Formats: sequence, C-alpha cells, structure tokens
Amino acid sequence: MRSSRSPAAADGDARQAARKKYTLAAFFLCVSLFSFTVQTELAAYVQHELGWDKAYCMLYVTHGSWVLLWPLQLGILRLQRRDQPWPQFWRRHIWLLRTTAQMVERQDLHAATATRLPGSRSPWCYLLRTTMFVTSALTVAGLSWYVAVSMTTPSNLTAIYNCSAFFAYAFSVPLLKERLRLDKSVAVGVAIIGVLVVAYGDGKGSAANVDPPASGGMPPRGSDSGMRLAGNLIIGVGSVLYGLYEVLYKRLACPPEGTSPGRAIIFANTFGSLIGAFTLTVLWIPLPILHVLGWETFELPTGQAAWLLFISVIVNMTFTGSFLVLISLTSPVFSSVAALLTIFTVAIVDWFWTGQALSAAAIFGGLLIIVAFGMLSWSTWREMTEDERKRRQVVDLSGDDEDDDESGKDDD
Repeated sequence: MRSSRSPAAADGDARQAARKKYTLAAFFLCVSLFSFTVQTELAAYVQHELGWDKAYCMLYVTHGSWVLLWPLQLGILRLQRRDQPWPQFWRRHIWLLRTTAQMVERQDLHAATATRLPGSRSPWCYLLRTTMFVTSALTVAGLSWYVAVSMTTPSNLTAIYNCSAFFAYAFSVPLLKERLRLDKSVAVGVAIIGVLVVAYGDGKGSAANVDPPASGGMPPRGSDSGMRLAGNLIIGVGSVLYGLYEVLYKRLACPPEGTSPGRAIIFANTFGSLIGAFTLTVLWIPLPILHVLGWETFELPTGQAAWLLFISVIVNMTFTGSFLVLISLTSPVFSSVAALLTIFTVAIVDWFWTGQALSAAAIFGGLLIIVAFGMLSWSTWREMTEDERKRRQVVDLSGDDEDDDESGKDDD
C-alpha cells in the first residue's frame, strides 16, 4: 500500500490532474467551434449558391466520413512512436482499445485486469449494439432538422432545436445519475434565454442565426403557415433526440470518470469511426428509395461544389472528433451549451462575409450564451477537481496504480 500523502498534497495533485483534463477540453472546444463555423458556411454556400441541395445525401456523406477518424488517429499515434516496432505498437493499441471498451461496458476502471481472466467475454458485441443504438438516435435527430427546415420559420427552428441543451440536462439526471445543481440549472436556463433572444429579438428570424445540427446543413428558407405547427413538432422531436444522443453517448460509449485523458481521447475518436462505419454500411439504403420516390434525386456534385463539399466534410469530421472528445472529457450539458456558442461565431462570420451588421438582439443573446458558458465552465472545473480528489483518495487507500494510457502491455 502506498504511504498516505498529506491532504494538501492530495489536493494539489487533484487540481493538477483536473487542470490537465480541463486544458485538453478547452483545446478541443476551440477546435470544435472553429471547425463547425467553417463547415456551416461551406455547407450553406454549396447548397444555396451552388445549387447542390441534397439534404440526406449530405448527411450520409458527412456522417460516413467519420469512419476516417480512427485511421487518422492511428497514423498520428504511429508518428509519435516511430521508434517502436510495428507489431508491438499494434498489439498495444488493440490492447488499449479492448481494455477501454471493457471499462465502458462495465463502467469500471479496473476492468482492464479482468480481460485477462479465463472466461472474460469480448466487448466488441457490446460496441456493435451501442453503435447501432447511438447512431440511430443521432441520425433521426439530424434528419428531423432537414425535414423541418422548409416547414417552419428560422426563429422557431433555432429556438426549438437548441433546447437540446435543456434535454441533455434533463436526461443526464436519470441516466448519468447527475446531481441537480442550482448553478448548472441557472446556466442552462440563461443559455436557452439567449437562444430565444437571438431567434426572436429582432423580429426577423434571420437565417444567419440558425445553428444546424452536427451533421451540418443550410439555413432554412421559411415555411407556409399551415405547415409551421408540423415543422415545430418535428424539430421538437429532433431536439429531444439530440439531447438524448449526447447523454447516450456519455452513458454507453465513454470510459468511466477517472480514466486518463489520453485513453478517453483515443476511444472517443474510435467510437466516432464506428458511427461512420455503421452509416456507410447501413444508412445508404434510403438513398435509392428517395431517388425512386422523387423526394431527393441522387446526383453527385461536380466542379466547385465537389471541392467545397469535400472540404466541408473534412472540417465536419474534425468537428465531430473534437465534440465527442469534449463530451467524454466533460459532460453532455457542458458540451451542449458550448455548442450554442456557434450561433454567435457563425453570425460574426456572416457579418464579415456579407457586411450585414449584427442586430442588438443577436449581440445581447450571444452575450447571454457566453455568460451561461462561463458559469458552466466554472461549475465543470469544480466538479472535475472534486471527482479527481475523490478518485485519488480511493487510489491511496487501495494502493492500486493509477490508470495510464501509455502503460498497456502486450497480449503475448
């Protein structure tokens, strides 16, 4: 058993570990905000200015591109360990994924040792079921946005869809056993008020204020008043499902609290790649059906549209990897409110791009979202520090070594 450390030393170690995790989360947040803003502008330009308006096909291509997350990650890891023989590197990487998947399935930090015991079952079947479940929720949520985009107003679409932050918090309480905290509740409320101010404050429902789903998309074009209620109901279902998707991913596909950040990052990108693989192999089926029914004629983009769509897909893949890592390192609530910052960033880019100045409502609503994000950031920092302190107390009492993503052993 380890010698007991003083409370001050344990508290310092906990703060240092939480600071490392928080710094990584901040980095991936910045990457996700930048990539989402670029991807949104490119997707809107391809669909509106260049005329390649294929909603489901774009969703299929963007989600399917996530399959590249794991190979790209593997290449980066290999560059970092060039001096290691490939067979040893490969065995260690597979060992890391297998043991992390075991941790995810059992929600147990010590599940890695159990994988070597006789009779231990493979986690890959669990991952397959989880991938199907989580991808279905994500796809239906994304499709609801595309279906409602021409049925309701931009302001309604923005306000209702971005209430997914509230539903993420609502689902987090029963599914993640998250405590109801006043500071978090107030922050989520302030964020949603900010969205409502942006959507309705200027009375125009400007398309620039729309925050499309993670799959990317186009600003809505308005709707016939007779279809508005149906559009609102559809996007309401999408809002609920998107909040559920984030919580399901955290509950079913993320390692338990206390996992090293490196291990969590590697597994998040791997699971994103599984979502992409499921999309490519299964979700192509609606494409010929939509083509035959005449609802969306299949047509490959050409020329400038093809190049810009390619760049948009790559940037979207970057956003997805960063966003999944952000959820894994923090929480669905924090990530949802952080995603609302893109409303402000996209509006600012549109200001420079089109020359149309931001309205007072857009500025005020954006500031409210920033304030809410600041409140959640402070709350998340406190929770990280508290959780790390509790974990280290357990480690000190048990004498077990801390998890380290670099300590994987070969299987042979």
